[in-house]
Amino acid sequence: MSVNDPLMSPFVMKNLTLRNRIVSTSHEPAYSEDGLPKDRYRAYHVEKARGGVALTMIGGSALVSRDSAPAFGNLQLWKDEAEPWLRRLADEVHEQGAAVMTQLTHLGHRTSNYTDHWLPAISASNVREPAHRAFTKAAEQWDLDRVLKDFVVVAQRCRSAGLDGIELMAWGHLLDSFWTPFWNHRDDEYGGSYENRMRYPLQVIRAVREAVGPDFVIGARMTFDEEREGGLETDEALRIAQDITEAGIDFISLIKGSIGTDADLARTIPPMSTPASPHLEFAGRIRQKLSVPVMHAARISDVATARYAVAEGLLDLVGMTRALMADPELPNKVRDGRTDQIRPCVGANMCIDGIYASGAAFCMHNPSTGRELEVPQRIDRASVVKRVAVVGAGPAGLEASRVLAERGHDVHLFEAADKVGGQLLLASRAPRRRDLRGIIDWRTEQLARLGVPISLNSYVDGRALLRQAWDVVMVATGGTPAAPRIPGAGLIHDTWDVLGGVRRPQGRVMVYDDHGGNQALDAVEALVAEGATVEIVTPERTLSPDVGSLTASGYFNSLAENSVTITVLRRLLGVTGTPQGLAAELGVDGFEFREHRTFDAVVAELGTDPVQELYDELLGSSSNLGAVDLEDLLARRPQSVVRNEDGTFQLFRIGDAVASRNVHAAMLDAARLCRTI
Repeated sequence: MSVNDPLMSPFVMKNLTLRNRIVSTSHEPAYSEDGLPKDRYRAYHVEKARGGVALTMIGGSALVSRDSAPAFGNLQLWKDEAEPWLRRLADEVHEQGAAVMTQLTHLGHRTSNYTDHWLPAISASNVREPAHRAFTKAAEQWDLDRVLKDFVVVAQRCRSAGLDGIELMAWGHLLDSFWTPFWNHRDDEYGGSYENRMRYPLQVIRAVREAVGPDFVIGARMTFDEEREGGLETDEALRIAQDITEAGIDFISLIKGSIGTDADLARTIPPMSTPASPHLEFAGRIRQKLSVPVMHAARISDVATARYAVAEGLLDLVGMTRALMADPELPNKVRDGRTDQIRPCVGANMCIDGIYASGAAFCMHNPSTGRELEVPQRIDRASVVKRVAVVGAGPAGLEASRVLAERGHDVHLFEAADKVGGQLLLASRAPRRRDLRGIIDWRTEQLARLGVPISLNSYVDGRALLRQAWDVVMVATGGTPAAPRIPGAGLIHDTWDVLGGVRRPQGRVMVYDDHGGNQALDAVEALVAEGATVEIVTPERTLSPDVGSLTASGYFNSLAENSVTITVLRRLLGVTGTPQGLAAELGVDGFEFREHRTFDAVVAELGTDPVQELYDELLGSSSNLGAVDLEDLLARRPQSVVRNEDGTFQLFRIGDAVASRNVHAAMLDAARLCRTI
């Protein structure tokens, strides 16, 4: 790395010196316990600090008031017992050379009426927020008085705990619900004119500034264009920025867009297949008009773009939050000239969508993120070198080979196809998911660096493996499309046929989805691109429940634009060939209702069935008979189970060779099992 790298240059903000320009901006991974930043939460941020980040910001939407119900695992910093946990986190982050701040907020309308204590949600006005579906009451004066006091108390708590600063959330929450005309419909002293709409937010900022003193850093996250009718526009946002700066704000975390709906949020926090860093030039224009430092994060996932943003004066600090979830070592790799080893963020947005789908943020690409205590980011060397055969080069097999090689084992990877990647190769053929190739490419490059031999076009025979005296065999043979167990199943195509281009049926096509993931939606988009008239049918009561909301919004717009019919609560019971086409019998679970519909083709998505012939062939010769001691696995102890004294090797299967699951689950299987071998 050049000593003149602008990305690695220090930056001074008030009395705080940051070691470089890379920031993990405030976000909520939902790792809290009892609403507090305990061990898991701390480990996640300490790992980023160890990886070289300048500033890690905790507590995306950390709550200052009891009535601000946690909607997505929020920290509840209004609790007195938060302070010692904050202090320990701050101390450990500081030991690694990084600064730490937290975002503070009252969620206002962006919550649910039916969580936590079920207290009434408040906002500037009586409104309903689409994403979390709360109906709010207009905040009364006593609400405003107590919330202001809460902001003051929690800000003082953060300073006492040793944090380097705080950020006030003014994007889609209570504070900015007053200043934006989109949410503020009041006719009292807090509504109407600009001065009235700014009255309460400025009262809060001034009170917080007075309480924490002049030297403590206070920032604000705000949008400079809500991009919606009746919303905040740039000219007024600039005026707001000037006024809050005069009231005590030291930096601004700049946003473009709004947060009310899934589609709004997806434009602000772009998922895969969307343009990289879409708001960077806008942020640069705004920065030129502000008198305080600016940070910004919106799919700035590569080092070259981040460096450009600083070098050209577009930003003072670059938010690379999702990129740091994919690789918390990113800053150190930049510093040391190892940028070719950075694990890239592919924009899958499992980090955001996982909060609602799985209860916490996870990285599709990095199974250690959020699991630092159980699956450490750093891989230890093994004390004894073993010969390991990994069969199958899909995501599970690639990750297993990488981890085993990092531990120093003698690894050989076998793949029956002529390319590595498995089902990810197929998934990445869908335009919306093309960036998934990054998961394959990075692991392939790492295996080359580690010297792992890969035998392609190698259909592995169990007897041959037994003759080669392996210590461990990892079966990662994946799965094949599951077929519906109904009359006429042989007349049905699967989504692999469609995505692989083997079948592209025309006319009226039913896509039957009893999986709930991206696969059926990808098939629908491929079919309509070829001119088919498509109806997607599912036995679920909603479409594609396993597809996260930010990713789903793009799909759903595509379905609307292509006039795709959506039918829920219908189970496919059978298919019959007729002169008119395929007659599909549909029913409703638990009831006698039946209907018959005719299509030119039926495509089904039901996940996969495991390919386990090799596993079954090797099972009897293994020492563990394929068994995994789950206690050892979760405690990161070596697998010691012996069920066959005559066995000569350990046998494990991972990924879809076990059962049909997603990419992250397959790599997690490999990551935690192989760290103990």
